[in-house]
Amino acid sequence: MRKRGTIAWSVAIVCFVVLMIVTPAIPQNEAYHDFADKREFFGIPNTLNVASNFPFLVIGLIGLILCYHNNYFRLSTQGELLGWTCFFVGVAAVSFGSAYYHLNPNDACLVWDRLPMTIAFTSIMSIFIIERVDPRKGTLSIIPLLMVGIISILYW
Repeated sequence: MRKRGTIAWSVAIVCFVVLMIVTPAIPQNEAYHDFADKREFFGIPNTLNVASNFPFLVIGLIGLILCYHNNYFRLSTQGELLGWTCFFVGVAAVSFGSAYYHLNPNDACLVWDRLPMTIAFTSIMSIFIIERVDPRKGTLSIIPLLMVGIISILYW
């Protein structure tokens, strides 16, 4: 069974690398950076776009506190705790990355907007695997899924 899992992961990684090599990067449409609020308050450009990211910080911090405060979420394994920690760190980091992007929306800054989201998305996938498929396999998938997500953002 262990050999089959290793083979499956190896095939998945090879397919991912081949797809990255043979497919061209998808260019970002410049109209994507045209947001509704272009006003400046207190010297902050696109103020409402920037300020709207603050709730992500609040939710991320509350989630982290509840993960570690008397096991509020009743997490049964270390893998679940690690997965949810990565998720809430990603959510909290969205506030900084997205605020930075909205200060000066462009392709270079968009990486910092998408990277924390990718961390949250990939960690929630590992949590689904932990809770629905197998705790051990899900825990082992956290780092590979995070790496695939980060590499895909860097490739983009």
